[in-house]
Amino acid sequence: MRALQFISFFLGALVALAGAVAARAAAPPAPVNVAYGSLMFTPCTLSQAGQAQTVPARCATLRVAEDRSSASGRKLELAVAWVPSTAKAPPRDPVVMLAGGPGQSALEAFPTVYPAFREILRQRHVLLVDQRGAGRSNPLQCPGTLNDEALRLLDTAGVDEVRRLTTDCLQELGPNVDVRAYTTSAYIADLEDVRRALAIAQFNLVGVSYGTRVALEYLRRHPASIRTVVLDSVVPPSLALGNEHAKNLEAAVDAQFARCSADVECTQRFGSPRARLDELLQRLHEHPQHVTYRDPLTNEQREDEFTAISLASVVRFHSYAPQLFGMLPMLLAEAANGQFGNLMAQSRMMEQLIGEQIYVPLQLSVMCAEDAPGMRVDPADAGTILGTEFVDYTLAQCAVWPRGTMPKDFHDAVKSDLPVLLLSGELDPVTPPRYADEVQRTLPNSRHFVFRGQGHSVMGVGCGPRLVAEFIATADAKALDGNCLDQLQYSPPFGGSYGWDP
Repeated sequence: MRALQFISFFLGALVALAGAVAARAAAPPAPVNVAYGSLMFTPCTLSQAGQAQTVPARCATLRVAEDRSSASGRKLELAVAWVPSTAKAPPRDPVVMLAGGPGQSALEAFPTVYPAFREILRQRHVLLVDQRGAGRSNPLQCPGTLNDEALRLLDTAGVDEVRRLTTDCLQELGPNVDVRAYTTSAYIADLEDVRRALAIAQFNLVGVSYGTRVALEYLRRHPASIRTVVLDSVVPPSLALGNEHAKNLEAAVDAQFARCSADVECTQRFGSPRARLDELLQRLHEHPQHVTYRDPLTNEQREDEFTAISLASVVRFHSYAPQLFGMLPMLLAEAANGQFGNLMAQSRMMEQLIGEQIYVPLQLSVMCAEDAPGMRVDPADAGTILGTEFVDYTLAQCAVWPRGTMPKDFHDAVKSDLPVLLLSGELDPVTPPRYADEVQRTLPNSRHFVFRGQGHSVMGVGCGPRLVAEFIATADAKALDGNCLDQLQYSPPFGGSYGWDP
């Protein structure tokens, strides 16, 4: 349940787990304070727990009101980071990376996705603003209630336990935090305050996953503040997050398992991975498996219970990156023979590396205000890999979590003539290409590229960084030559413990 409910479906950083590229540090900024507009920036280092990559930057804070309708109310410190360009005279319009989630910190996520921004940094500065409630911007956390151990136990919990823990989290946050003030609309207002404080006329927005919702809403509210927009793994404004996750995953998993079915050697070694998955899910629903295994991060020996939800979580998060998904036929075959250690280790790794990236109370504030009103349990999802748990648990939490407000047109299509580049992964299990097609219909000055054989968050794949940088430089999506994407290949299924066969 932990992965199904509390971990974001929109983690662009997950692709980094494929280990494709390690980030290189940019040239360190000079060790002096630098003023941009009214903000004073000092040298800092961006990093993320569990990741070796770091990026030198300059950091500042901006004071804003938690409740903008009350001038005398509580104030928040927004964390702002400036990653300097290597250009001698970069333009005045920086690139703003909008992280995924909801609930991810832009400052913490950037080192992981830094390779995708190398080409951009040769032209322009990159600006990062932690969304209020995440990272260094008044982070909302409940270590006493929604802690690691409590979230792990929710694998076998029901909606009553979910509701109780959510209520306890509210009490832990205390009366001095108004969780209704931590929404996408509040983030948009914060970004505008940052732009004004920096005395910058326009931003170039790069949104990833949930960040595309932020980018589109910013485009709707402040079009004059924007020069270009890049939307990677697009979330349509009309979408209530969660309603289609089960169906989207089914389609992506079947498409990726088809790679094994089409491979004679994979089929001979591992049989039908879909049939094995369905059999294991049924078996684990009835009898969870007690597993002794080695922790993948600490190498200590552990004992845990592997459940049907644990298996669904592993399948789901591997489907984000087809390079990782390639190992599933082998892992499922092992489990069918009673060997659950490697699957359990994968589940543990996902919990540790991914779970640390999400600020759960912020995620609840966003989803309860913006998505829960449109969420519906579909009985047809009961027989899928994910089932109905995500919607069930989200609605249970949002029944007790105070809800903020959103504009009446929040879920309407965004119409704009500004230049927009849309990117999708062909096999994305969360935001399939049809979502970008829907958004593009009201963006006449746009272009949509689908990355063959790829999953979620694709701008760092292949020639993606060059295409994105060229688009931002020229502000002309329709002039881009996307033929380089034809070189992308499907990831083959693993042939054994050492990865792909030659």
